[in-house]
Amino acid sequence: MPVGACNWPLAKPLVKPAGRVLASFAAFSQCALSTLVLAEHKDGALLPNTLHTLTAAKQLGGAVTVLVAGGVGSTTAVAAAASKADGVTAVLTAEHSCLAHSLAEPAAGLLGAVQRSRKYTHVLAPSSTLGRNVLPRAAALLDVQAVADVVEVRDERTFVRPIYAGNALATVQAVGEGVRMLTVRPTAFAPSATGGGSASVEPVSPEEMQAARDAAGASQWVGEEVCKSDRPELGQARVVVSGGRALKSADNFSALLDPIADKLGAAVGASRAAVDAGYAPNDLQVGQTGKVVAPDLYIAIGISGAIQHVAGMSSSKVIVAINSDADAPIFQIADYGLVGDLFKVLPQLAAELSPNK
Repeated sequence: MPVGACNWPLAKPLVKPAGRVLASFAAFSQCALSTLVLAEHKDGALLPNTLHTLTAAKQLGGAVTVLVAGGVGSTTAVAAAASKADGVTAVLTAEHSCLAHSLAEPAAGLLGAVQRSRKYTHVLAPSSTLGRNVLPRAAALLDVQAVADVVEVRDERTFVRPIYAGNALATVQAVGEGVRMLTVRPTAFAPSATGGGSASVEPVSPEEMQAARDAAGASQWVGEEVCKSDRPELGQARVVVSGGRALKSADNFSALLDPIADKLGAAVGASRAAVDAGYAPNDLQVGQTGKVVAPDLYIAIGISGAIQHVAGMSSSKVIVAINSDADAPIFQIADYGLVGDLFKVLPQLAAELSPNK
Protein backbone atom coordinates (compact mmCIF):
# COMPACT_ATOMS: atom_id res chain seq x y z
CA MET A 1 0.00 0.00 0.00
CA PRO A 2 1.42 3.47 -0.88
CA VAL A 3 2.90 5.66 1.84
CA GLY A 4 0.16 7.68 3.50
CA ALA A 5 -2.60 5.24 2.55
CA CYS A 6 -4.88 3.90 5.23
CA ASN A 7 -8.11 2.04 5.72
CA TRP A 8 -10.30 3.75 8.29
CA PRO A 9 -13.95 3.38 9.29
CA LEU A 10 -16.00 5.84 7.29
CA ALA A 11 -18.21 8.29 9.13
CA LYS A 12 -21.72 8.48 7.69
CA PRO A 13 -23.88 11.62 7.83
CA LEU A 14 -25.41 12.80 11.08
CA VAL A 15 -27.95 9.96 11.30
CA LYS A 16 -25.15 7.72 12.55
CA PRO A 17 -25.01 7.29 16.37
CA ALA A 18 -22.73 9.89 17.92
CA GLY A 19 -20.42 7.32 19.49
CA ARG A 20 -19.76 5.62 16.18
CA VAL A 21 -19.17 8.97 14.45
CA LEU A 22 -16.57 9.90 17.07
CA ALA A 23 -14.96 6.51 16.71
CA SER A 24 -14.72 7.04 12.95
CA PHE A 25 -13.10 10.43 13.46
CA ALA A 26 -10.67 8.97 15.97
CA ALA A 27 -9.68 6.27 13.48
CA PHE A 28 -9.20 8.91 10.78
CA SER A 29 -6.95 11.01 13.01
CA GLN A 30 -4.80 7.97 13.73
CA CYS A 31 -4.19 7.33 10.01
CA ALA A 32 -0.94 8.47 8.48
CA LEU A 33 -1.98 11.89 7.21
CA SER A 34 -0.81 12.72 3.70
CA THR A 35 -1.59 15.59 1.36
CA LEU A 36 -1.40 16.02 -2.40
CA VAL A 37 -1.02 19.60 -3.66
CA LEU A 38 -1.79 20.50 -7.27
CA ALA A 39 0.94 22.90 -8.40
CA GLU A 40 0.23 25.92 -10.54
CA HIS A 41 3.00 27.07 -12.85
CA LYS A 42 3.58 29.30 -15.83
CA ASP A 43 6.43 29.60 -18.33
CA GLY A 44 8.52 27.06 -16.42
CA ALA A 45 8.19 28.81 -13.05
CA LEU A 46 6.30 27.68 -9.95
CA LEU A 47 3.70 30.34 -9.13
CA PRO A 48 3.69 31.83 -5.62
CA ASN A 49 0.12 30.72 -4.84
CA THR A 50 1.41 27.12 -4.78
CA LEU A 51 3.83 28.08 -2.00
CA HIS A 52 0.95 29.57 -0.02
CA THR A 53 -1.03 26.37 -0.51
CA LEU A 54 1.93 24.33 0.74
CA THR A 55 1.75 26.21 4.03
CA ALA A 56 -1.85 25.06 4.46
CA ALA A 57 -0.80 21.52 3.58
CA LYS A 58 1.92 21.55 6.24
CA GLN A 59 -0.61 22.68 8.84
CA LEU A 60 -2.60 19.52 8.16
CA GLY A 61 0.41 17.43 9.13
CA GLY A 62 1.91 14.37 7.50
CA ALA A 63 3.72 13.89 4.22
CA VAL A 64 3.19 16.47 1.45
CA THR A 65 3.39 15.53 -2.24
CA VAL A 66 3.24 18.05 -5.09
CA LEU A 67 1.72 17.14 -8.46
CA VAL A 68 3.19 19.08 -11.41
CA ALA A 69 1.26 18.55 -14.65
CA GLY A 70 1.95 20.18 -18.00
CA GLY A 71 2.97 19.80 -21.58
CA VAL A 72 5.94 17.77 -22.76
CA GLY A 73 9.18 19.25 -21.39
CA SER A 74 7.41 21.85 -19.24
CA THR A 75 7.64 20.30 -15.78
CA THR A 76 11.38 19.80 -15.20
CA ALA A 77 12.22 23.23 -13.78
CA VAL A 78 8.92 23.47 -11.92
CA ALA A 79 9.39 20.07 -10.29
CA ALA A 80 12.93 21.02 -9.27
CA ALA A 81 11.64 24.21 -7.61
CA ALA A 82 8.83 22.34 -5.87
CA SER A 83 11.23 19.69 -4.57
CA LYS A 84 13.22 22.38 -2.77
CA ALA A 85 10.19 23.94 -1.03
CA ASP A 86 10.02 23.51 2.72
CA GLY A 87 7.87 20.59 3.86
CA VAL A 88 7.60 18.82 0.50
CA THR A 89 8.46 15.11 0.73
CA ALA A 90 7.82 14.03 -2.87
CA VAL A 91 7.03 15.48 -6.30
CA LEU A 92 5.04 13.74 -9.04
CA THR A 93 5.30 14.91 -12.65
CA ALA A 94 2.92 14.34 -15.55
CA GLU A 95 3.73 15.44 -19.09
CA HIS A 96 1.44 15.14 -22.10
CA SER A 97 0.07 17.40 -24.82
CA CYS A 98 -3.43 17.18 -23.29
CA LEU A 99 -2.06 18.81 -20.11
CA ALA A 100 -0.20 21.60 -21.89
CA HIS A 101 -2.79 24.33 -21.34
CA SER A 102 -4.33 23.33 -17.99
CA LEU A 103 -7.57 22.10 -19.51
CA ALA A 104 -9.90 21.14 -16.66
CA GLU A 105 -11.00 17.74 -17.99
CA PRO A 106 -7.62 15.97 -18.36
CA ALA A 107 -6.20 17.68 -15.25
CA ALA A 108 -9.18 16.54 -13.16
CA GLY A 109 -8.93 13.04 -14.62
CA LEU A 110 -5.26 12.89 -13.68
CA LEU A 111 -5.88 14.23 -10.18
CA GLY A 112 -8.65 11.70 -9.59
CA ALA A 113 -6.53 8.80 -10.86
CA VAL A 114 -3.55 9.76 -8.68
CA GLN A 115 -5.82 9.95 -5.64
CA ARG A 116 -7.49 6.61 -6.35
CA SER A 117 -4.16 4.81 -6.66
CA ARG A 118 -2.21 6.53 -3.86
CA LYS A 119 -4.94 7.21 -1.26
CA TYR A 120 -4.01 10.61 0.17
CA THR A 121 -6.07 11.85 3.10
CA HIS A 122 -6.23 15.40 1.67
CA VAL A 123 -5.97 16.99 -1.77
CA LEU A 124 -5.35 20.75 -2.01
CA ALA A 125 -5.22 23.32 -4.81
CA PRO A 126 -4.88 27.11 -4.82
CA SER A 127 -8.18 28.96 -4.96
CA SER A 128 -7.22 30.38 -8.34
CA THR A 129 -8.79 30.02 -11.77
CA LEU A 130 -6.95 26.72 -12.19
CA GLY A 131 -7.79 25.32 -8.76
CA ARG A 132 -11.45 26.33 -8.86
CA ASN A 133 -11.75 24.80 -12.32
CA VAL A 134 -9.97 21.49 -11.70
CA LEU A 135 -10.49 20.47 -8.08
CA PRO A 136 -14.33 20.44 -7.99
CA ARG A 137 -14.35 18.27 -11.12
CA ALA A 138 -11.89 15.85 -9.52
CA ALA A 139 -14.00 15.82 -6.36
CA ALA A 140 -17.05 14.87 -8.43
CA LEU A 141 -15.10 12.03 -10.05
CA LEU A 142 -14.19 10.79 -6.57
CA ASP A 143 -17.74 11.31 -5.27
CA VAL A 144 -16.74 13.61 -2.40
CA GLN A 145 -17.71 17.15 -1.44
CA ALA A 146 -14.99 19.77 -1.89
CA VAL A 147 -14.54 22.64 0.56
CA ALA A 148 -13.91 25.90 -1.28
CA ASP A 149 -11.81 28.93 -0.41
CA VAL A 150 -10.36 27.76 2.91
CA VAL A 151 -8.74 30.56 4.92
CA GLU A 152 -7.84 28.61 8.07
CA VAL A 153 -7.04 25.01 8.96
CA ARG A 154 -8.26 24.06 12.45
CA ASP A 155 -7.42 20.37 12.20
CA GLU A 156 -7.45 17.60 9.60
CA ARG A 157 -11.24 17.76 9.19
CA THR A 158 -12.21 21.27 10.37
CA PHE A 159 -11.76 24.34 8.19
CA VAL A 160 -12.79 28.01 8.05
CA ARG A 161 -14.09 29.62 4.86
CA PRO A 162 -15.77 32.97 4.08
CA ILE A 163 -19.48 33.16 3.27
CA TYR A 164 -21.89 35.96 2.34
CA ALA A 165 -19.28 37.69 0.17
CA GLY A 166 -16.74 37.60 2.99
CA ASN A 167 -19.01 39.22 5.57
CA ALA A 168 -18.97 36.12 7.75
CA LEU A 169 -16.66 33.20 8.37
CA ALA A 170 -18.08 29.68 8.55
CA THR A 171 -16.35 26.85 10.40
CA VAL A 172 -17.10 23.66 8.49
CA GLN A 173 -16.34 20.06 9.34
CA ALA A 174 -15.90 17.24 6.84
CA VAL A 175 -17.94 14.30 8.14
CA GLY A 176 -18.59 12.32 4.97
CA GLU A 177 -16.64 9.50 3.41
CA GLY A 178 -13.47 9.79 1.40
CA VAL A 179 -10.61 12.17 0.87
CA ARG A 180 -10.81 15.80 2.05
CA MET A 181 -10.50 18.07 -0.99
CA LEU A 182 -9.90 21.80 -0.49
CA THR A 183 -9.21 24.92 -2.48
CA VAL A 184 -7.08 27.28 -0.41
CA ARG A 185 -7.19 31.07 -0.53
CA PRO A 186 -3.49 31.94 -1.02
CA THR A 187 -3.75 35.36 0.61
CA ALA A 188 -4.74 33.74 3.93
CA PHE A 189 -1.49 31.76 4.29
CA ALA A 190 2.15 32.85 4.29
CA PRO A 191 4.27 31.38 1.48
CA SER A 192 6.28 28.30 2.26
CA ALA A 193 10.03 28.84 2.28
CA THR A 194 11.95 27.89 -0.84
CA GLY A 195 15.37 26.32 -0.91
CA GLY A 196 16.87 23.71 1.35
CA GLY A 197 14.44 20.92 0.54
CA SER A 198 15.42 17.74 -1.27
CA ALA A 199 12.21 15.89 -2.13
CA SER A 200 12.27 13.00 -4.57
CA VAL A 201 10.89 13.54 -8.08
CA GLU A 202 9.21 10.80 -10.09
CA PRO A 203 6.67 10.56 -12.95
CA VAL A 204 3.11 9.37 -12.44
CA SER A 205 2.33 5.81 -13.47
CA PRO A 206 1.26 4.93 -17.04
CA GLU A 207 -2.22 4.07 -15.72
CA GLU A 208 -2.56 7.50 -14.10
CA MET A 209 -1.42 9.21 -17.28
CA GLN A 210 -3.87 7.16 -19.32
CA ALA A 211 -6.69 8.44 -17.11
CA ALA A 212 -5.76 12.00 -18.06
CA ARG A 213 -5.80 11.17 -21.76
CA ASP A 214 -9.14 9.39 -21.44
CA ALA A 215 -10.67 12.27 -19.48
CA ALA A 216 -9.67 14.79 -22.14
CA GLY A 217 -12.41 13.37 -24.36
CA ALA A 218 -13.59 15.87 -26.93
CA SER A 219 -11.91 18.83 -25.18
CA GLN A 220 -9.17 20.52 -27.13
CA TRP A 221 -7.15 23.70 -26.89
CA VAL A 222 -8.24 26.36 -29.36
CA GLY A 223 -6.37 29.50 -28.35
CA GLU A 224 -6.15 32.43 -25.98
CA GLU A 225 -5.77 36.18 -26.00
CA VAL A 226 -3.01 37.28 -23.65
CA CYS A 227 -2.68 40.88 -22.48
CA LYS A 228 1.02 41.72 -22.23
CA SER A 229 2.01 44.12 -19.49
CA ASP A 230 5.19 45.26 -17.77
CA ARG A 231 3.28 45.65 -14.53
CA PRO A 232 3.21 43.03 -11.77
CA GLU A 233 0.61 40.24 -11.85
CA LEU A 234 -2.52 41.54 -10.11
CA GLY A 235 -2.80 38.62 -7.70
CA GLN A 236 0.86 38.86 -6.64
CA ALA A 237 1.51 42.63 -6.62
CA ARG A 238 2.69 44.45 -3.48
CA VAL A 239 0.75 47.57 -4.52
CA VAL A 240 -2.58 47.67 -6.36
CA VAL A 241 -4.27 50.78 -7.77
CA SER A 242 -7.93 50.12 -8.57
CA GLY A 243 -10.48 52.30 -10.28
CA GLY A 244 -14.27 52.34 -10.28
CA ARG A 245 -17.14 53.61 -12.36
CA ALA A 246 -16.60 57.17 -11.11
CA LEU A 247 -13.75 57.48 -13.62
CA LYS A 248 -16.53 57.78 -16.26
CA SER A 249 -14.69 56.35 -19.29
CA ALA A 250 -12.04 53.92 -20.45
CA ASP A 251 -9.83 56.83 -21.53
CA ASN A 252 -10.00 58.39 -18.08
CA PHE A 253 -9.34 55.03 -16.46
CA SER A 254 -6.04 54.64 -18.29
CA ALA A 255 -5.01 58.30 -18.31
CA LEU A 256 -5.50 58.80 -14.57
CA LEU A 257 -4.53 55.43 -13.10
CA ASP A 258 -1.59 54.40 -15.29
CA PRO A 259 0.77 57.26 -14.25
CA ILE A 260 0.21 56.49 -10.57
CA ALA A 261 0.59 52.75 -11.06
CA ASP A 262 3.78 53.20 -13.09
CA LYS A 263 5.41 55.39 -10.45
CA LEU A 264 4.47 53.01 -7.64
CA GLY A 265 5.38 49.86 -9.56
CA ALA A 266 1.81 48.77 -8.96
CA ALA A 267 -0.69 46.51 -10.64
CA VAL A 268 -3.95 48.01 -11.90
CA GLY A 269 -7.29 46.63 -10.77
CA ALA A 270 -10.92 47.53 -11.33
CA SER A 271 -14.30 47.19 -9.68
CA ARG A 272 -16.97 45.07 -11.30
CA ALA A 273 -18.90 48.23 -12.18
CA ALA A 274 -15.89 49.57 -14.09
CA VAL A 275 -15.46 46.28 -15.93
CA ASP A 276 -19.15 46.04 -16.79
CA ALA A 277 -19.03 49.60 -18.12
CA GLY A 278 -16.16 48.65 -20.42
CA TYR A 279 -13.51 50.80 -18.72
CA ALA A 280 -11.22 47.83 -18.01
CA PRO A 281 -10.85 44.20 -19.17
CA ASN A 282 -12.25 41.31 -17.14
CA ASP A 283 -8.83 40.11 -15.98
CA LEU A 284 -8.43 43.30 -13.91
CA GLN A 285 -11.60 42.78 -11.88
CA VAL A 286 -11.09 42.60 -8.13
CA GLY A 287 -13.86 41.11 -6.02
CA GLN A 288 -15.93 38.08 -5.21
CA THR A 289 -16.38 37.20 -8.88
CA GLY A 290 -12.95 38.49 -9.85
CA LYS A 291 -9.53 38.18 -8.26
CA VAL A 292 -8.84 38.16 -4.53
CA VAL A 293 -5.82 40.30 -3.65
CA ALA A 294 -4.01 41.12 -0.42
CA PRO A 295 -1.25 43.62 -1.27
CA ASP A 296 0.74 45.72 1.16
CA LEU A 297 -1.03 48.80 -0.24
CA TYR A 298 -4.42 48.96 -1.97
CA ILE A 299 -5.57 52.31 -3.41
CA ALA A 300 -9.29 52.38 -4.23
CA ILE A 301 -10.11 55.29 -6.55
CA GLY A 302 -13.73 56.14 -7.31
CA ILE A 303 -14.90 52.84 -5.79
CA SER A 304 -17.93 52.96 -3.52
CA GLY A 305 -17.08 49.81 -1.57
CA ALA A 306 -19.81 47.35 -2.54
CA ILE A 307 -19.74 44.02 -0.71
CA GLN A 308 -18.74 42.21 -3.89
CA HIS A 309 -15.60 44.33 -4.25
CA VAL A 310 -14.66 44.40 -0.58
CA ALA A 311 -14.66 40.58 -0.54
CA GLY A 312 -11.72 40.65 -2.92
CA MET A 313 -9.47 43.22 -1.23
CA SER A 314 -10.36 43.53 2.47
CA SER A 315 -7.27 41.53 3.49
CA SER A 316 -4.95 44.24 2.14
CA LYS A 317 -2.51 45.49 4.78
CA VAL A 318 -3.14 49.21 4.12
CA ILE A 319 -6.21 50.51 2.26
CA VAL A 320 -6.39 54.05 0.88
CA ALA A 321 -9.72 55.34 -0.47
CA ILE A 322 -10.27 58.36 -2.71
CA ASN A 323 -13.91 59.22 -3.33
CA SER A 324 -16.07 62.31 -3.66
CA ASP A 325 -18.81 60.77 -1.49
CA ALA A 326 -17.92 61.07 2.19
CA ASP A 327 -20.53 58.44 3.04
CA ALA A 328 -19.18 55.79 0.64
CA PRO A 329 -18.89 52.38 2.39
CA ILE A 330 -15.25 52.07 1.28
CA PHE A 331 -14.26 54.59 3.97
CA GLN A 332 -15.47 52.19 6.67
CA ILE A 333 -12.65 49.75 5.91
CA ALA A 334 -10.03 52.25 4.70
CA ASP A 335 -6.97 53.06 6.80
CA TYR A 336 -6.66 56.41 5.04
CA GLY A 337 -9.39 58.29 3.20
CA LEU A 338 -9.50 61.37 1.02
CA VAL A 339 -12.80 63.00 0.11
CA GLY A 340 -12.41 64.94 -3.11
CA ASP A 341 -12.87 65.18 -6.85
CA LEU A 342 -10.68 62.43 -8.28
CA PHE A 343 -10.22 64.38 -11.52
CA LYS A 344 -8.42 67.03 -9.47
CA VAL A 345 -6.83 64.79 -6.86
CA LEU A 346 -5.22 62.21 -9.14
CA PRO A 347 -3.15 64.62 -11.28
CA GLN A 348 -1.87 66.21 -8.06
CA LEU A 349 -1.04 62.80 -6.63
CA ALA A 350 0.79 61.77 -9.80
CA ALA A 351 2.81 64.98 -9.66
CA GLU A 352 3.74 64.41 -6.00
CA LEU A 353 4.91 60.90 -6.86
CA SER A 354 7.30 62.28 -9.46
CA PRO A 355 10.92 61.27 -8.85
CA ASN A 356 11.76 64.97 -8.78
CA LYS A 357 9.53 65.59 -5.79
